[in-house]
Amino acid sequence: MLKLIKNNLILIAIILIAIILRLSWGNTPPSLNWDEVSHGYNAYSILTTGVDEWGEKYPTIFRAYGDYKLPVYIYLTAISESIFGLNIFAVRLPSILAGIGTVIFTYLLALELFKNHRSLATIASLFVAIEPWTLFLSRAAFEANLALFFFVSGTYFFLRGFHRLQFTVLSSLFFGLTMWTYNSYRIFTPLFLSFLLIIYRKSLIEIYRSNKHLIHKSLIIILVFLVPMFYQLATTVGQARYSKVSILDEGAINKINELRFKIYELGYTDPIPRLMANKATYFVQEFGKNYISYFDPRFLFIKGGDQYQFSIPNTGLLYIINLPFFYLGIYYLFKLKNRESKLLLVWLLLAPVAGSLTRESPHVLRGVTMLPIPMILSAFGFIRFTAHRSLFTFSYVILLFVSMYFYLINYLTNYRINYSWSWQYGYKEAVDYIKSNYNKYDKFLITKKYGEPHEFTLFYLGYDSQKFRNDPNLIRFYQSGWYWVDRFDKFYFLNDWQVRELRLESGDRVDCSNTKCLLVTSPNNYPDGFKKLETINFLDTQPAFEIYDK
Repeated sequence: MLKLIKNNLILIAIILIAIILRLSWGNTPPSLNWDEVSHGYNAYSILTTGVDEWGEKYPTIFRAYGDYKLPVYIYLTAISESIFGLNIFAVRLPSILAGIGTVIFTYLLALELFKNHRSLATIASLFVAIEPWTLFLSRAAFEANLALFFFVSGTYFFLRGFHRLQFTVLSSLFFGLTMWTYNSYRIFTPLFLSFLLIIYRKSLIEIYRSNKHLIHKSLIIILVFLVPMFYQLATTVGQARYSKVSILDEGAINKINELRFKIYELGYTDPIPRLMANKATYFVQEFGKNYISYFDPRFLFIKGGDQYQFSIPNTGLLYIINLPFFYLGIYYLFKLKNRESKLLLVWLLLAPVAGSLTRESPHVLRGVTMLPIPMILSAFGFIRFTAHRSLFTFSYVILLFVSMYFYLINYLTNYRINYSWSWQYGYKEAVDYIKSNYNKYDKFLITKKYGEPHEFTLFYLGYDSQKFRNDPNLIRFYQSGWYWVDRFDKFYFLNDWQVRELRLESGDRVDCSNTKCLLVTSPNNYPDGFKKLETINFLDTQPAFEIYDK
């Protein structure tokens, strides 16, 4: 045991770094966003009643706001909440553990890919532990981060299966779980598995001849995940999420029509405009542009993504010091002629496909299928370039940790403070105020300005989910591809522009003339006759909510 620890001291130190980076500094990001709250409350509902917030018994897809979330993260959160209660830590714990697990399995995977090259595997695991992309996603409740862990584990066990056949069953299990955890893997995992079968076909045939029973068991496990998935994807519910983010949305149709009109204006007649501007040509053009964007150094190393909840704005997803080593790693990979190099290339080239089918590309979260390949290739490029250059290596390590230090300073201070609004900061404080004054008021009115106030109210109150579903005052309706709640219990939720009139979406007014009402609203947005009690600020001191009563 002591010898094992001694031989793996550096890896143990890296795992400890990963744990510290993912568990320290309290609530950063500073609050739960609406997706995290939805995960948390649906998990709580499953845990306490066996049904989700809509009354569906142990669903395989959660309706939530109408965005239809995949189930694995929510069920794991239910386990976490059974131990730690309904709170921020319990909701984020599955992602935190997945992030730490990905560090460990990246090390093991790199050992398999590069024939027990411990130095390379150690550096790759270090990169996964400290690079912004993996670190950021490991500190909040991201389904994508959990799916990443399953995928890396599945790939590792697939390769180990050639040495110990029992691991093929575990590989099938983990690959299957990816497809029920995050939507990008519903495209990426089947594609990747298809290429694995081609790359390793000879070895798989040999295994099949020697142990048909085990291969049959692995195939059955994969089919148990695949068949229901394809069935679900054929339904309206299964397509709901993609329909909201597809390249070919209503805006795309308008662009196609505009382009076709311009071609007509140039004097061309049918069928030329229709052949040049149609859904197929638009799709190919947009897909190609999106696909290339995932390899753009500006996305990977300089600016990062445009989505404030998935990365720090104008900050690379990977440390810029690793830019040359990443592209060197790709170059050296093309020079290798073994199956493992083909696996890595296939992984790298297939990874952007799912994200490229959607708008807002390159997208940090949908591009998670690329991970941890950039870290492994950066480690490969570094090892090949720095062989026998100890002074350079020492200088590089210093610069790497300096890069991490400045990233953490930015993340824990500037980002946390200046972008607290993007995490719906203030809802917890507002609901805590309501909770402490619940018996003093007859009605609570809350603005919808920051999105989904009913879910934050349910979560932070720990509201009984069965009581919520059976509430005779519940007003819940479908509109514009989304489910909205206007009322339950003593709570009324108003569009921000209707707060001054105290009017619900339905047109009904909330009568506060003869009842005690507490209003949680956006700054300076209140009806006559209300007096201010409290202001809740974002962390940058700008007002988020103002609380009034009458």
